Amino acid sequence: MFASLRAKIGELTRRLSREETQAGPGMTDRAMALLRGEVVLDERKIEKVLGEFELALLESDVALDVAEEIVSDLKRRLLGKKFRRSELEQAIRASLEMTLRKILDMPGVDLEEAIRSKEDKPFVILFVGVNGTGKTTTIAKLAKRLLDRGFSCVIAAGDTYRAGAIEQLERHASRLGVKLIKHARGSDPAAVAYDAIEHARARGKDVVLIDTAGRMETNVNLLEEMKKIARVAKPDLVLFVGDALTGNAAVEQAERFHGAVEIDGVILTKADADAKGGSAISIAHAIRRPVLFLGTGQSYDDLIEFSADWLIREVLG
Repeated sequence: MFASLRAKIGELTRRLSREETQAGPGMTDRAMALLRGEVVLDERKIEKVLGEFELALLESDVALDVAEEIVSDLKRRLLGKKFRRSELEQAIRASLEMTLRKILDMPGVDLEEAIRSKEDKPFVILFVGVNGTGKTTTIAKLAKRLLDRGFSCVIAAGDTYRAGAIEQLERHASRLGVKLIKHARGSDPAAVAYDAIEHARARGKDVVLIDTAGRMETNVNLLEEMKKIARVAKPDLVLFVGDALTGNAAVEQAERFHGAVEIDGVILTKADADAKGGSAISIAHAIRRPVLFLGTGQSYDDLIEFSADWLIREVLG
C-alpha cells in the first residue's frame, strides 16, 4: 500500500530539486541567490510540476477535492520561499508532511480505553458497509485483537440474508472461542443485535460486535433497516468497513453511510493487495472521521492499527 503514491512523491521532490534556480525578477537577486547556494521556486515552474503531481495523486485514488487541497497547500508552503539547494528535498518533504497532517488532523479513537472507561457494559460496536468488503472476516480479526488484550466478546450474526453468512461467523466464533448469537435466516437483524446485547449484559461480557448485511449505499430500504438496527442497538461505535482496492468508490460509500448512521471510524480491508492508498486519505477527509485499522491479509492477526504518523511514514518513505 502507498507504493505508487510514495513513488510519485519521490518524483515530485526530484523534479522540484532539478528546477533552475530562481530568486525573483532581477538578475542581481538571481546572482546573489546562486552565490549563496539558495533556491527560490518560481511560479511558472512550480505550477507545471504540481499540476503533474495533482494528476499523480488522482491516479493514486486521492479524491479530486483532496488532491486540490494538497497541491494548493503545498504551493503556498513552497512558492517564493528561499531554500538552500542542499536542503531543498528535505524542505519539500517537510512541507508535504505538514500538508498531510493538516488534512488528517482529527480526533482519533482509542478503542481499548473507550471499552475500559464505559461503566455500563457491554461496549457495542456496529459494523456497516457494502457487499464484498470483508466485513465478517474483519469482525473476527477485531474480536481476536480484543481477546488478546483481555476483553471478553460476543458476536451478533446480524447478516440474516446472505447465504452462508451465519455459518461463516459460526466458524470464526468457534475458532476464537467466542459466543455467537444468531437467529434463523431471514429474521429481523435488529432483534439479533438486541439479544446479543442482552446476553452480554447478563453475563458481564465487555464487547458486542454486530455484523450487518452488506448493502449498496444507493439502496434506500436497506439503509433504513440499518438505521433501525442502530436505533435498537444504540452502538457506542459505528465502524464502516471499506475495500481499499475500490479507491474513490469507497469514499462515496463512506459518505452515504455516514449520512445514514453517523460513522465513528473506518476499517479498510485488502490493504495488502497493491492498494494505491489514496482512499485512506480521502475517506478521512470526506467524513472527518479517522481510519482506525487496515486489513492486511487473511489471518486473524492481519489487522494493523492506522494513524496519521504511520501513514506519513509510509507515504514519505
